[in-house]
This record gives sequence, C-alpha cells and structure tokens, in this order.
Amino acid sequence: MNALKKLNPYFLKHKGLLVTGSVFVIISVIFKLFPALMIRNSFDTIARVIEDYRSGAVRDETVRWELIRYGMYIIASAVLQGIFMYFMRQTIIVMSRHIEFDLKNVVFDHYQRLTQRFFKKNNTGDLMNRISEDVGKVRMYVGPAIMYALNTGFTIILVISIMISVSPKLTLLTLVPLPFLAFLIYKVANLIQSRSHAVQSQLSNLSTFAQESFSGTRVIKSYHKTPWFVQKFKEEALEYRSVNEKLFRVNAVFQPLMIFMVGLSTLITIYVGGTLYMAGKVSAGNITEFIYYVNLLTWPIASIGWVTSLVQSASASMERLDEFLNEAPDFTGGKYSPAEFKGHIKFESVSFTYPNSGVQALNEVSFELLAGESLGVLGKTGAGKSTLAALIVRQYDPTSGSIFIDGVDLKEWNLPALKAHLGWVPQEAFLFSDTIANNIAFGMDAADLPEIITAAKAAGVHNNIIEFPKSYDTAVGERGVTLSGGQKQRVSIARALIKKPEIMVFDDCLSAVDTETEEIILNNIKAATQEVSSLIIAHRISSVKHCDQIICLEEGRVIEHGTAAELEQAGGHYAELVALQLDSALEGN
Repeated sequence: MNALKKLNPYFLKHKGLLVTGSVFVIISVIFKLFPALMIRNSFDTIARVIEDYRSGAVRDETVRWELIRYGMYIIASAVLQGIFMYFMRQTIIVMSRHIEFDLKNVVFDHYQRLTQRFFKKNNTGDLMNRISEDVGKVRMYVGPAIMYALNTGFTIILVISIMISVSPKLTLLTLVPLPFLAFLIYKVANLIQSRSHAVQSQLSNLSTFAQESFSGTRVIKSYHKTPWFVQKFKEEALEYRSVNEKLFRVNAVFQPLMIFMVGLSTLITIYVGGTLYMAGKVSAGNITEFIYYVNLLTWPIASIGWVTSLVQSASASMERLDEFLNEAPDFTGGKYSPAEFKGHIKFESVSFTYPNSGVQALNEVSFELLAGESLGVLGKTGAGKSTLAALIVRQYDPTSGSIFIDGVDLKEWNLPALKAHLGWVPQEAFLFSDTIANNIAFGMDAADLPEIITAAKAAGVHNNIIEFPKSYDTAVGERGVTLSGGQKQRVSIARALIKKPEIMVFDDCLSAVDTETEEIILNNIKAATQEVSSLIIAHRISSVKHCDQIICLEEGRVIEHGTAAELEQAGGHYAELVALQLDSALEGN
C-alpha cells in the first residue's frame, strides 16, 4: 500500500465526490438491509397464522394485507437501493475518471521534462504501456475497488451488528468460517502482487515489440523477415498468456474457497438456528433473516478477493509509474532570458561522454561562431558532429567545458527563451501524423499559408507539395511515411526556416537529396539566413564550402579550423576530402 499512498493528494483534490459517494454507499446499504426486516416479519406472521390455525383460532383478512404491505416495502426498498447505487457510481466512478485524467497528464508532463538519456534508456512500448495500462490499473483501484470496499465494509458492519442484536450465539457460530477466509486473503495478497507485476512487465515487452514491428514494417518486408516477426510475436504473446495464467490460477482457486466458506456459514445458520428455534430462543423469522444476511454477505465476502486483486494490481502498476515519476531530468533551465538575442556561440574546451554507453563523443572542442556568421562542420561517421548539434540545442550538457551563447553559459539560459531563438533540423527528419502545412508550421504559434509556402520554397519542396492532390493539406502519415526521404528532410528544413530564428543548426539534413537540388536549397538557405548564425553539419564538401568558417572533426577532436580556401591550401584532411569527392564525381560522370 506504500505505493498507493502517492494517490492521497488526488483523493483530497476530489474529496467532494468521494464523500458524497460514500454517503450514497451507506444509504444504498441501508435499503439493501431493509428487506431482511420485512422477511422476518412476514415469516413471523405466517408462523403465528399456522399456530392460530392449529389452535382453532380464526384470522381475518388483515393478515393478507399485512403480507402485501411487507411485499410492497421490499419492492420500494429495492427501487430506492437501485437509485442510490446509481448515484454511488455516478460519484465514485466519475471521481476515478477525474483521477485517471490527472494522473495521465502528470505522467505525460513528466515525460516531456525528462532528457534524452531517459528516452534512450527506455523503449517506446514501455513508456506507452505505463501511461495507458498502468494508469488504467490504478483507476480500477481509485474507482471500482474503493466503491466495492466501502460497500463491503458498511454491509459487513451493519449486518453483523444486526445479527448480534438478534442472537449473539447464532452470529458467532455463523461467522466462524470468516477468520479462515481472512487468513486466505492475507496469504494470497503478496502472490497476487508479484504476479500482477510480472503481467504488466511482459505486456510492456509485447507492446514494445509490436510498436517496433509496425514502425519498421518496410524494412521487415524488404528483408522478408515477416515470418520471423510473426513467430517472435507469437512467442511474446505466449509468454504473456503464461504469466496471466499464473495470476488467474490464484484467483481460480481462491474464489471457490470463498464460496465454500460462505456456504458453510449458511449450513451452520440452518442447523444452529433450527436448534435455537426448537428451544424457543429465536423465531422462525430470525432464521430466514439470518439466511438472508448470510447470502447478503456472500458477494461482499467474495468481492474481498476481487478487490484485493485490484488493489495489488494497482500497487504493482503504481510502483512502475513511480519508477519513472521518480526519474529526475539530467538538467533544468536557468533564469536568464534577455530582451535582445544576437546568436554568438562559443565552445570552450567542451568534452562529452554519453551517459548510457560511456562513449566519448567530443574531446576538448573549442571554437567561436560570431553572430550572423556560418560554420561548417565536417567529419567521418562517429566523429562527434551530431553531438555538437545536440549540445547547442541542449539535449545534453557537456561532461566538461562550457558553451556560451551571447556570452552567457548555456546552463544559465531559460530553456523556453533559448529554444525560441533556435532552429534545428535533425539528421533524421521526424514528421507528425498531420498535414504538410501543419508540419511546416509546427514551431509557430500561428502561421498563415503564404508564410508556409515561402518557407517551403526556400527549402526547395514547394514544387513537390503542389503536385499532391491535396497540396499542403496532404496528410503525411505516421513519421511522414507517405513522403520520400528527401521530401521529409526538406519539409523539416522548412519547419526550421519559418521560425526565422537567430541560430540555425543543420545536422546533415541534405544527405537524401542530389547535389543539384542541394545547391539550390543551400543558396535559398544562405539567402534566408544572411543575418543568422548558422551551423551546418555535413559529409559533403559542397554543403559547407560557402560557410565563413569550417572545422574538421576526428574522434571528437578539432583537427582543422579555417576558411574553405585556407583549409584547401593547407593540404590536410579537408583537402583530402575535396580530392576524394572530386574523384567520385568524375567517376560518376
């Protein structure tokens, strides 16, 4: 229950619904007990009639109307019980939906505040499962489990109180099996919790595998690996079924044992009650009343196991949610938020090691990019180029060294204020399942169609877009699946350009276009970013040759730094790349 204590603030927030629902529970239980009194009076009346008949006394018609009146009371109490049960559900279950809404928003908001290390460490399927399945399990606790627990608690208290007032001896003997039932619940609780945790963990594995299969369906089909994935999914599903069966076996054994205990109470009631009746200590109506009470306790006692299962499942799910909610971001934003932004970037002896893998991506990197200038970054795969971009947009903080923007350490900047001035085009273009227009306007609070078209033209994708039947209203599908790689990259560039930021970071975003198209796009970008600080990361010389400065990276170190002309004359790494790419171009022709 320690994990479930974290839900107490939500109960306090919605205490009005909880208290009102509890009142409705009490009223519905009272009306549920009322028929027992009418049944007792009815059987006592019938018993008196039988005795009078045996003694020769004559009963008038008032007996018939008395029994009819009792019947009408029973019907009326059943109707009122149903009405207040409806009100009970409309308060407590509605409260659970409000808490579910709040909890999902808390989890999602926390996900958004976590940094890249968290998302690299955890897979998407598990994240999805915790915000859906685990929150759903918790809702079953704050709704149905609470409702049935209150109903069960009030029913047991009121029923046993009435039973004791009628016959303490009969009550004691009737309730003998209940301590054994409580012992069974105690023994099985921990088992239910551990098996519920295993079920949720395996469901996360299954969700992750399915999500990855759907996302990579084109690769799977191209390699004809569909049969393998079908078989693998079947294995994961069988494992999920297996862990579920282990949980259900506990409930399957538990429920019949509870029903057996309740049935034993009924037999005791009939036997002991009959003995007491023959001794004149209870009436015939008392026996039928006790049988009604025992049967009335059947569902509350049986529901203890079900409620226990819900509570244990919710506890396991809340532990899984807490595991992520207790994760702290690797860094938080500062308070610096200037009125004027220039775009001056400076790296001072910056080193960075990825926390998950331990791989050092940058080693003592230093350079300076003045406001309004452009910097090209060249290097082989794994040289640290993309890491450079990730540090500028503050996906990570440097392991050592400092990054300054406009003379202020990046760690002191207010993150929303900083991001408002940044335009970033990642290496892997990501588009949302929306229209092309909305994907381009993503970084803007509001953007009209002419602005979107201007950005698309600058990115060299306008002509492709207008060829689609719905033009800018074309839905791109999940991750932009309906567009080619080059089209996705150019839409991503348009998304950055429309913001008109003071710093632009292009992370090898033209790798999927041909050199002719690349030249057109670069000229457009240069025209659109004349007064913007721009950092262009690329593999091809053609992408960075127009830049004011160029640095070459190798194994995380800056091995060359200068203008294109200076580096070509130096005869180093840059000159080798120029020669290699020139030879490749000649061979291609």
